[in-house]
Amino acid sequence: MLHRLTLPVTAFEQNCSLIWCDATHEAALIDPGGDMAKLLQAVEERGLTLKAVWLTHAHIDHAGATGTLARTLQLPVIGPHQGDQFWIDALPQQSQMFGFPQAEPFVPTRWLHDGDEVGIGQETLKVLHCPGHTPGHVVFFHAPTGHAFVGDVLFAGGIGRTDFPGGNHAELIHAITHKLLPLGDGVTFTPGHGPESTLGEERRFNPFLPR
Repeated sequence: MLHRLTLPVTAFEQNCSLIWCDATHEAALIDPGGDMAKLLQAVEERGLTLKAVWLTHAHIDHAGATGTLARTLQLPVIGPHQGDQFWIDALPQQSQMFGFPQAEPFVPTRWLHDGDEVGIGQETLKVLHCPGHTPGHVVFFHAPTGHAFVGDVLFAGGIGRTDFPGGNHAELIHAITHKLLPLGDGVTFTPGHGPESTLGEERRFNPFLPR
């Protein structure tokens, strides 16, 4: 079974997700934006072996600690889609702009595409390319537990911003309505910020989605 733990990090309270396979105790960190000591303590406390970093997209609050983690622990960096290359290149400038610790550069070990699969231990998640917030944004969906890690595509009662470079409101709405919502009303999701919700709740009540 896949387990998950939400670990808010940075002044932006970004939801980094620690996920692990209970059969193998192998783990991955999704969107380690910062506070690396806090993240590694959570891994150690649960007796897990950290095997990879997964990225939904490359904004600083989601990717800020990625380079340091990858270098110090020799971890592969999985994702995002190559559309976010310019955001990765701009991480040092993002660090300065938002007052974050200097982000170390990194090169993803594997770029992701729509329909890809990623695995940790015995668990497999499907990759959905969901551009709009950033061009290379991806979502990770674990069908057996009906849970998705959606980054900044969708929130409880909100949607991702599209006023950053490369943002596109029409693409974001299309990704939500054609890729996320069809997964089913009962699917729960961890957003990049704020509380979890269900796709059904957002389909019915999110004021930013078309009716």
